[in-house]
Amino acid sequence: METRGPCSSLEGCMRVLQSKMTSHHIQQTNNSTKKYIIKGKLVILQSQGHSAPGKSASIRIYSSTVIDPSTGKGKLSEKAYLKHGKRKKYEGTKTTAYKIKLHVEQGFGIPGAFLISNQHKHEFFLESATLEFLENQIIHFDCRSWVYPVQKTKSDRLFFSNTSYLPNQTPSALVELRKSELTSLRGDGTGERKEWDRIYDYDYYNDLGCSDKGQKHIRPVLGGSKLHPYPRRGRTGRPPCSTGIQPYHSDPATESRAEIINLDIYVPPDERLSPKQLSEVISNSVQAAAHFLIPEAKSLFKQDSSTFKSFDEIDNLFFSKKNHAAEGKVTENLKKLIPDELFKKFIHVQFAYYSSENKLAWKDDEEFGHQMLAGTNPARIQCLQRFPPEGKNGTSKIKASDIEHNLDGLNLIEAMKQWRMFILDHHDYLMPYLGRINTKGVCAYASRTLLFLRNDATLKPVAIELSLPGSLEGEEISQVFLPASQGTEAALWQLAKAHVAANDSAYHQLVSHWLQTHAVVEPFIIATRRQLSVMHPIHHLLDPHFKDTMHINALARSVLINSGGILEKTLFTSEISIELSSELYKVWRFDEQALPADLIKRRLALKDPDSPTGVKLLFEDYPYGADGLEIWRAIKTWVTDFCSIFYKDNDSVRSDMEIQAWWKEIKNVGHGDKCNETWWYEMTNLSNLIEALTTLIWIASAFHASVNFGQYAYASYPPNRPMLCRRFIPKEGQKEFAEFLKDPDKYFFNMLPERFEATLGIALTEVLSQHSSDEVYLGQRPLGWTDNKEVQQKFEKFNEDLKEIEKKISERNGNPQFRNRLGPAKIPYTLLYPDTSNVGSTGGITGKGIPNSISI
Repeated sequence: METRGPCSSLEGCMRVLQSKMTSHHIQQTNNSTKKYIIKGKLVILQSQGHSAPGKSASIRIYSSTVIDPSTGKGKLSEKAYLKHGKRKKYEGTKTTAYKIKLHVEQGFGIPGAFLISNQHKHEFFLESATLEFLENQIIHFDCRSWVYPVQKTKSDRLFFSNTSYLPNQTPSALVELRKSELTSLRGDGTGERKEWDRIYDYDYYNDLGCSDKGQKHIRPVLGGSKLHPYPRRGRTGRPPCSTGIQPYHSDPATESRAEIINLDIYVPPDERLSPKQLSEVISNSVQAAAHFLIPEAKSLFKQDSSTFKSFDEIDNLFFSKKNHAAEGKVTENLKKLIPDELFKKFIHVQFAYYSSENKLAWKDDEEFGHQMLAGTNPARIQCLQRFPPEGKNGTSKIKASDIEHNLDGLNLIEAMKQWRMFILDHHDYLMPYLGRINTKGVCAYASRTLLFLRNDATLKPVAIELSLPGSLEGEEISQVFLPASQGTEAALWQLAKAHVAANDSAYHQLVSHWLQTHAVVEPFIIATRRQLSVMHPIHHLLDPHFKDTMHINALARSVLINSGGILEKTLFTSEISIELSSELYKVWRFDEQALPADLIKRRLALKDPDSPTGVKLLFEDYPYGADGLEIWRAIKTWVTDFCSIFYKDNDSVRSDMEIQAWWKEIKNVGHGDKCNETWWYEMTNLSNLIEALTTLIWIASAFHASVNFGQYAYASYPPNRPMLCRRFIPKEGQKEFAEFLKDPDKYFFNMLPERFEATLGIALTEVLSQHSSDEVYLGQRPLGWTDNKEVQQKFEKFNEDLKEIEKKISERNGNPQFRNRLGPAKIPYTLLYPDTSNVGSTGGITGKGIPNSISI
C-alpha cells in the first residue's frame, strides 16, 4: 500500500483511519449515516475486435480490517459501476481507464480485496487497479488477469491488494477469502476445461501421440511409471482417443488431439500469452509450420537433388531470402490449410547465417571446443575422471598412446591430475536406442569426445569415439578418430565432428532446453498457483518467472514435441525423441540444477568457502560458468534479501502452512516420479528455502536464456551443427570409402540433412531465438508490483547489481586474454548479459538479454 500521508503499515493506516473519521472528510448523507468516499481507477486491455465493458462491469470492495459476522469474511461494500472510460492506444494495444466512486460506512475499515462482476458479453484483461481513500492513501492491485462474463464463470472475480502476508499474518477479515480462493483454483480434477476456467491441476504427458492417426503416431505416456518417468503438465481434461476401429473404442491411455495444429489448447487464463505476444509467436512460427504442414513444400526444395552440393549452395539458402517460385506455391497452399487470422500473420522467415569474420571458423578444432564452453549447450562438458572412459557395456577403445602426443608434453596421468582432460559424453544413454534410430535413412552413433585444456584455456579435441551396437547383446563396435590437419584423415575427422555435433544438438533440444527448463518448471507453476495465495510473498517473488511458460509448453505439445512434430522431423532421434528425454529425466536432480552444484559435479569448479557463490571455477575463461556465477550470486542475494524481510527465523518457515503444502505437492505430485528421492531439500529452514527459490529462478531465467537464445548464431548453419546425419563414416575397403575418397566434400554434403529438414531446422532456430517486443527481463517488474518499501529498495539493489555484471561481461569480452569469450568465429558471449536497459525493446534476435521467464 502506497502511503502519501503518514500511513506506512496496516496498523498505521488504522490509526490514520480513526483520526480521519472525525475530520471533514466524513460526509453526512440524507439519512445521517456517516460515510466516506473510496475512489478507484481500473485499467483494462480490450481483446481484439471486442468492445470495452463500460457499465456492464461493477466492483465491490472487501474490508481487510472489519469482519462481517454473517459471512466470516471482510465487510463487503455496495456495487460501483465502471464509468468515464478514457481510451488510449499504446504499441498497438487498446487500453481503457475507468473511474469508480464508492460511499462506504464509517466502520468499513481499510480495503484489502475487491470483486469484479463482468456482465458484458466479452472477456477483458484487467491490467491494474488502484483505490484511493482517506486523503490520498493509495492501495495498488497488480491484477494482470482475464475477467470472463459471469454467465460463463458463474461467479465474480476476486483480486487481492499488492500487500503480502504470510498465512499466519493474514488480516482476519481476509483469512476465509484467502482459503476459498485457493480452493477454487484447485478444482475437483474432473471435466474438460473451458477457456474461462481458472483451474490448475496435473496430468501425465499423454497427449503427444494419437492412436487415431495410426500405429506410427502411437507414443508412450510419459509420467506415472518407472519405465517412463516425467514431470507433470497442466491438465486439460480432453476426452481420450478412440482406437480408430469401428465401432470406436476409447483408448484411456491417450488424450485426444485435434486433426490439425491446435493453437487454442487450454491453459488457465492467467497463463495465456498476451494477444500481442501470441500474434508475434504465430508470425514468427508460421513459416516453419508451413513447411511442416504442406507436403508439396518438400518438393519445392528438391530441384535437381534433395541434398546440398556445395558450401555456396548452403550460403545461397541464407542470403537469397526469397525463392519467388516456391513462395507462391507455399503461400497458395498455406492459405487453404490455416484460418484467415493466421494467414494474415504469415511472414517469410529470414534464415540465419552463421556469420563471423571467418566463415570457415566452424571447421576449426578450437571453435569446436569453444562451443562446448560458450555455445548453445555449455553445461554438458565435464572433467574426465577415469581413463579409459567406461560405459554400461564396457570400456572405451581410446588408448593413451592415441592422444598423449597432443597433450603439450604431458602424459595422460599428469594431464588428468592437473584436471586438464575433459569429455563430452553422448554414449551410454544413446546406445540402447540406436537400433530404433538407425532406420529410414538416419545414421547415428553414440559418441565420446576427449578434449585437452591448453595453457591458454582453450579446449583442444584429441579423440572422438563413435560406437554402434553389435550383433550380440551388449556388444559394441567402435571407431576412434584423431585430429588431423590435411588429407584423408582430416576429412574423416571432420565427419566425426559432425556426428558429435548431431548428438549434442539432440541432447541440447530434448534435455538441456526442453526437459531441464520448460518441462521441469511447469509443475512448480501449477503448485504455486494451487498452494500459495497471491497474497503470499513467495508467490509475489516467483510470479514474473512463470510468465507465459504453461502456454508456450502447451503450444510445444501441439507442434514441436508431438508425434510427427517439428523436433521429430528435424532431430536424428525422430519418433523416440521425447521418450529419450524421459530416459534422461531418470538421472535429473533438482538440487543439481543449482549452478554451483552443477559445476562441482562436472568438476568445472572447486568448493571455495571464501567465494560469494561457494565455488571457484577451474579456469576463469569459461564464459558460461563465469557469467553464470555472477548472475547466480545476484539472484541469490536478491532472494535472500527478499525472504529475510518476511521470514525472521527457521520456525517461521516451518510454520508456514502454504509453503509446506507447496513443497510437498511439488515433490509428491508435480515431480511425483521422484517423490522417494533423498536429495530433495527439507523445507525446515530458511537456508533451504532460499536455495530452492534461487535454483528455480535461475532455471527459469538465466539457464533458459543460455540454452535458448544462442541457437540463431550457432545451430542455424547445418555444417556447423547438423541435427541429424544421413550417412555413416565409411571404412576402408567399403564401396562408400571409394566414394568418399573421390570427393570428400560431396560425401560430407550427402551426410547432412536433406534440404527440407535443414530448412525446417533453420526456421526453428530463428523462431526460438526471438525475444518478444513486450518481454520483461531479469531485474524488471511492472510499476506498483509491491507496496512494501523495503522490498522495493532491495529490488533496486538487485537491478544495480545486474548493471555492474553487464560491465564485467563487457570487460571480459574485450579482454584478448580470454580467448573463449569470442572463439575463432569472433561471436562474443552475451547469452548471460542481463541487458537491463532493454526496456521497451522491439524484440527480435539480439543474442543477449535474460527474460524473467521461459516465454518462448
